[in-house]
Amino acid sequence: MQLEYFAPGRTELAGNHTDHQKGRVLASAVDKGIRARVEPNYENRIRIKSAGFPDLDVSLFNLDVLPEEFGSSKALVRGVASAMYDLGMNLGGFDAEISSDLVSGSGLSTSAAYAVLIGKIFNGLYNNNELEPIAIAKVAQQAENLHFGKPCGLMDQLACALGKAVYIDFLTQEIIPVNADFSRMGLTLCLTDTGGSHAGLDTSYARIPADMRLIASFFGKEVLGEVNPAEFRARRWNTADRPVRRATHFFDENDRVPAMRDALAAGDGKTYMRLMNESGRSSEKHLNNIVTSATNDRKLESGLELSAKLLEGKGAWRVHGGGFAGCVQALMPSDFFPKYKKETEKIFGAGKCTELKLG
Repeated sequence: MQLEYFAPGRTELAGNHTDHQKGRVLASAVDKGIRARVEPNYENRIRIKSAGFPDLDVSLFNLDVLPEEFGSSKALVRGVASAMYDLGMNLGGFDAEISSDLVSGSGLSTSAAYAVLIGKIFNGLYNNNELEPIAIAKVAQQAENLHFGKPCGLMDQLACALGKAVYIDFLTQEIIPVNADFSRMGLTLCLTDTGGSHAGLDTSYARIPADMRLIASFFGKEVLGEVNPAEFRARRWNTADRPVRRATHFFDENDRVPAMRDALAAGDGKTYMRLMNESGRSSEKHLNNIVTSATNDRKLESGLELSAKLLEGKGAWRVHGGGFAGCVQALMPSDFFPKYKKETEKIFGAGKCTELKLG
């Protein structure tokens, strides 16, 4: 008998580059994701068919990290199985047919959703759903870190596993589900894929936590989340220095996240959009994760400039996720969304602007 499983994608709502400093984030599952029709095969093999991709076959007798598999679906399957084994959970083979409406480059964290999906399958088929969603998220993170080769935090996996909006404080380990519905505020949330490539950006991404850790070291701490914000703000800094600007972004953004959480939960769209715009301008001016000299790719910058032209006085817009390439997140009155979609897709291509509903 075939069983069905689903894992949603996620969108980052607030907390741009705060998670790696033990900061606060606001993220949410969305209405798009990855679905699987599954049957156990009791052969200790995972066989997966996905439309548009080569068939996948993984033996559960080899759960080692294989560098040649970095960045592949096979690595995620092997990594999730390995993480489940480390927890003492039962493993077994299955055959699956997978379909997805998470487009590569859409910024909805396809790898986290895929890893969470595989974790849900093992949990359901062979472990009576004993693992709670937070445990499945940690399994998925381990798979991404070790086998997939992506040194990510836990934000994406938690949102995908919990299937809803969630506030996370990585310093206190506080995790709070948030009731969130932009449609009841008369607003539409969307992502526009500007088409920029993430290739060649590893150094640019690595400099952000490195700069923040440098400032934390002045206070004898490893990350900025452990630093008293008042002590940072009391010092006289050279604000022309990039690490200082990035630390300023962190502390301001970290204060904004709970305020955005509260506005979202209260259905206060006006306050939420004001804070979302503050977040976006901080990423642009202080965090500086829009354009990098490593690639000089200006597609993301163009997307933000177009969004500013269309939404000034109407809505909100910000960089989504890591930056330097990828997506613009925008929020606007629902009756304006058709015009926004039409104008952005004139520039970036049909289907590049995607409406999102929170999980």
